[in-house]
Amino acid sequence: MADNAENGTPGGGDDQPEHLNIKVTDNNNEVFFKIKRSTKLEKLMNAFCERQGKTPHSVRFLFEGQRVQKTDTPETLDMADGDTLEVHQEQIGGFSEGK
Repeated sequence: MADNAENGTPGGGDDQPEHLNIKVTDNNNEVFFKIKRSTKLEKLMNAFCERQGKTPHSVRFLFEGQRVQKTDTPETLDMADGDTLEVHQEQIGGFSEGK
């Protein structure tokens, strides 16, 4: 019987690497980061902004169309190695008639 070979090892088949390579792009620049699954994405977001000369509150980060929060981690977003975060300019203000 061959079913003993599949049942033996704990975590078999669901082995995920501890680190992920994540691409962050704002359509002009691509920056690659290697981070742990448990690292808050705030660290990556701040590093990207620092490299690109942007302030963190002037941009928003999206993963699969959903806004990424500072407290999110690759693990909570179910990210895989090679996934991409998109960076968009935050729209600030709006139109107002003169006061």
